[in-house]
Amino acid sequence: MSMGVFATHDVIIKLLGAHYPSLQVLFFSSLLSFPLVSLILMQERTPGTLRPNRPGWVALRAVCAMGSGICAFYAFSVLPLAQVYAILFSTPLLITLLSIPILGERVGIHRWLAVALGLCGVMIVLRPGGQTLEFGHLAALLAALCSATAGVVTRKLGGSERPLVLLMWPMLGNLLITGAGLSIAYTPMQLPHLAMAGMIAVLGLTGGFLSIQAYRVGEAAIVAPMQYSQIIWATIYGWFIFGESLDRPTVIGAGVIISSGLYIVWRESSRGAGSNRPVIASRLRPDTVTTPKSTLLQRILTGRAGSHH
Repeated sequence: MSMGVFATHDVIIKLLGAHYPSLQVLFFSSLLSFPLVSLILMQERTPGTLRPNRPGWVALRAVCAMGSGICAFYAFSVLPLAQVYAILFSTPLLITLLSIPILGERVGIHRWLAVALGLCGVMIVLRPGGQTLEFGHLAALLAALCSATAGVVTRKLGGSERPLVLLMWPMLGNLLITGAGLSIAYTPMQLPHLAMAGMIAVLGLTGGFLSIQAYRVGEAAIVAPMQYSQIIWATIYGWFIFGESLDRPTVIGAGVIISSGLYIVWRESSRGAGSNRPVIASRLRPDTVTTPKSTLLQRILTGRAGSHH
């Protein structure tokens, strides 16, 4: 259900992206999410300020969270849904690579082979030379890279930062950047479209809460692979709403990427609870204001600033 809600969230982004600049869509959906997010932040009981304990890492995470949201909104606006998801599915592969320098993880030959295979799958989807590569493809890749970096840095920070700090800095920075973007390109929004921007905010937080419930009642190794079901929703929505059809390279490439991602999840789950297990603990969703990281929401709502999946 969570992945279905997130897919609907992305469909609305694509619908609005046909009429308005992606930065404008992100700005208004982020702005309209503030009342809902504020209700969540009021549950934060950990004393402290917005001053981070580790400002360098918090700044890096904030920049990556903002970058992933901006790039993902643009990619969804200009590319077929299934193609965007297939590229975003490379996030666990990038997390595996980034966990080496940032978390000090040791990656064995099996996971290296899985990463190499998954990156080959990305090339199959992009098929350079077989199609005209657009800026949307680069944006989707950057969204995956930024999302992976933000996820690994969140694991690096652990419980050393208040969840409020990790949520607020990307939110404020996102509004400043996208708000400044309105001076470059702005199209007056019709009231129904403004309501759709509000629905993006509602659906993003709803998907986050459903994800929290899934991780509360299920094993992470079982719940994490469910994220790949987004390709099913993308196929259904793309066919009925946008007239999109899955081409063979996208199907083959997505299959390769998903297979390698599932193998990495299986390898991490078999290593025991004492491991960092960054892939299992991370979501494939780009970390944006409308879809804040589920682990942070859970830590706020449960009042356990130091707990995590």
